[in-house]
Amino acid sequence: MKEDKPENRKPEGSSPLNKLNKPKFNFYWIYALLAIVFIGLQILNWDSGTDTTDKGTLIKMLREQDVEKIDLVNKEVAEIYLKPDSKQKYIKEESGNVARNLGAAKPDFIFQIGSVEGFEKDMISAQEGISNPIYINNVTRRNWGGEMVGWVLPILILVGVWFFIMRMMSRGAGGAGGQIFNIGKSKAQLFDKNTTSVNVTFKDVAGLEEAKIEIMEIVDFLRNPEKYTRLGGKIPKGVLLVGPPGTGKTLLAKSVAGEAHVPFFSISGSDFVEMFVGVGASRVRDLFKQAKEKSPCIIFIDEIDAIGRARGKNPATGANDERENTLNQLLTEMDGFGTNSGVIVLAATNRADILDRALMRAGRFDRQIYVELPDLEGRKEIFEVHMRPLKLDNSVDKVFLAKQTPGFSGADIANVCNEAALIAARHGHEHIIKQDFLDAIDRIIGGLEKKNKIISPSEKKVIAFHEAGHATVSWLLEHAHPLVKVTIVPRGKSLGAAWYLPEERQITTTEQLFEEMVATLGGRAAEEVIFGKISTGALNDLEKVTKQAYAMVTYYGLSKKIGNVSFYDSTGQQEYAFNKPFSEKTSEVIDKEISDLVESAYHQALSILKEHRDGLTVLANKLLEKEVIFGEDLESVFGKRPWIKEEPIVPEKKSEPSENVNETTVSEELKPAVMDTAVNNES
Repeated sequence: MKEDKPENRKPEGSSPLNKLNKPKFNFYWIYALLAIVFIGLQILNWDSGTDTTDKGTLIKMLREQDVEKIDLVNKEVAEIYLKPDSKQKYIKEESGNVARNLGAAKPDFIFQIGSVEGFEKDMISAQEGISNPIYINNVTRRNWGGEMVGWVLPILILVGVWFFIMRMMSRGAGGAGGQIFNIGKSKAQLFDKNTTSVNVTFKDVAGLEEAKIEIMEIVDFLRNPEKYTRLGGKIPKGVLLVGPPGTGKTLLAKSVAGEAHVPFFSISGSDFVEMFVGVGASRVRDLFKQAKEKSPCIIFIDEIDAIGRARGKNPATGANDERENTLNQLLTEMDGFGTNSGVIVLAATNRADILDRALMRAGRFDRQIYVELPDLEGRKEIFEVHMRPLKLDNSVDKVFLAKQTPGFSGADIANVCNEAALIAARHGHEHIIKQDFLDAIDRIIGGLEKKNKIISPSEKKVIAFHEAGHATVSWLLEHAHPLVKVTIVPRGKSLGAAWYLPEERQITTTEQLFEEMVATLGGRAAEEVIFGKISTGALNDLEKVTKQAYAMVTYYGLSKKIGNVSFYDSTGQQEYAFNKPFSEKTSEVIDKEISDLVESAYHQALSILKEHRDGLTVLANKLLEKEVIFGEDLESVFGKRPWIKEEPIVPEKKSEPSENVNETTVSEELKPAVMDTAVNNES
């Protein structure tokens, strides 16, 4: 048996199949062809070897009657033809000239004339006394090559430039969708187990156990369809992920791409929208055509509200025909007259209220998975996922950090971990310690500390009493959030801030909402109690209280005069209406109820602070001295809160008060009080 050595193998290009392969067309061939044509035309216009002569030699030829004829071509060039017996004489005299073409059809010499009149006078004077003078023959010739170049070459240049621009546009846009003739092609990115590796799995998704269960069932259906179809079940056509920003909707889709082991098409809703009419619908058709060819597969459309917005809901500006045509094509492809088996559409949005009803119905999106903000256990799992690549100190407690970050999304927790690593590196730590995480939470919630912000002593005193008023009222109310920390160090846009640790509850009573408003107005009330005047520092407080009172009256039905009526519109259609959903008389009642509710909360805050004025003063002086105080400082002034069953976790304090300003602890919900907007803007 002959061994298959490398030298015995045939070259790859020697097979008959490779011989039939033709080179692909390249636009640069057009440029080369244009250059060849241009050079060829120039060569045709060159002179074929005829020498030029001067005026003296021409006059000598005429006087000795050696010229046979003279042709004046286009009144520019004189072509001189010599008699056959005289040619050798002038070649000898002009040794530098070589007669390269002695044919009768070509002139022997060429003379460049200045003007026709002067040339004729010279001819007449040179032939005076000669019996048979030579007369000038006027000849008109067309330079076909030059005229063709003048007409054709600019057009060819324009065509070449157009092809070059289209070539560059296609490179910049990338893929088949970037070509000018393929603009209707889908821009979806294909993730295939054979070509593309997706490293995200369900292990990388934490805190979304219920959502993962439903998503994993879809993946299991694609892997083992017989398990479900043998009982008569059908594959779901669509799954819609709904939730606030940063909760992990796109991360869930990435995990599906990594776990399903089937072709996965990923595209954004905005990729269907173009300035050209009909492009969006064409791309939808092309996307589903590709998906059906690779069935079973998954199509993921991120931010589907870009094309799925309800049709014809804005009577003022009219409808967007291009977007609606794209939506109509999507509805047809998902559940229309044709079959669409084996293709699952996975979509994500945080604006499910504005989506079209036809898109949300069963048969298109059979399942809606709500991805909510993580709870305590979910935040703990998310911290574990994002802490894997970090070098942590033994003092870092995931449970403690999870309790300190209620209301944080998965993206927020990832940002906390990354910010903690950056802070630890900035301070030169070998490991990330607990205080680095607390500083990171401070940084994300309140913003960067402004240590160099210039604040006068009188303003600082007002800020201290303002924040002490928040702390006092919240500590003395049963349903107010437990306070963790108060600071008068400027941070972000606020001149002072109070950190609270809110309870994780699903429903809120009227008393809880009202007492939260009282605590929020405690800052302005403290200014009036101590100084007898108020400032513009309560801007953020007033904005929050007004919105909360409006929601209590118009949304939650917590007003006795309005009654059990809610004007909240969960469908989002009310925003396109010209009129409010209530009458002018009801509007007056609503305004009166909101004003009474806010004023009632303010007067209650005043009464609490007047009763505990001494404690308020002591607390404010402590705040002026330390700049940062914690819950234990309030406990030393007012005593323990009798309503608290479990004490909130109080972060560890550092020994030096000056360091507390820079590295303080923080809970989830920042309620800053912008003490003086004018001073804030000027600084």
